[in-house]
Amino acid sequence: MRHQNSVLHDLLKHVPWASFDRLVAEYGADQRMRRLTTKSQFIALLYGQLSGASSLREIVGGLESHAARLYHVGAQPVQRSTLAEANAYRPSGVFADRITALLCEFAPA
Repeated sequence: MRHQNSVLHDLLKHVPWASFDRLVAEYGADQRMRRLTTKSQFIALLYGQLSGASSLREIVGGLESHAARLYHVGAQPVQRSTLAEANAYRPSGVFADRITALLCEFAPA
């Protein structure tokens, strides 16, 4: 069967990962976090936003149902407690700065 990319995969192709990695380094977002990378957290939160998930449990369940495809977007299934811990302790500035830059890029002049 022919492989077909998901909408999430197509959307993630437009994320400038080099600048995302710079923000992760600038904020030290991956320090002291053993299990979940900032990139995986970003992908999980983006999936939750796009799928209309209203809880971490829904995000985790949705990601588990697409576990085979997560490899292609550079992520992995995540446990609810791990995602909750990352949301609580990882600096949110990484995500705020990334979304601000994206909005400025696509905003009409």
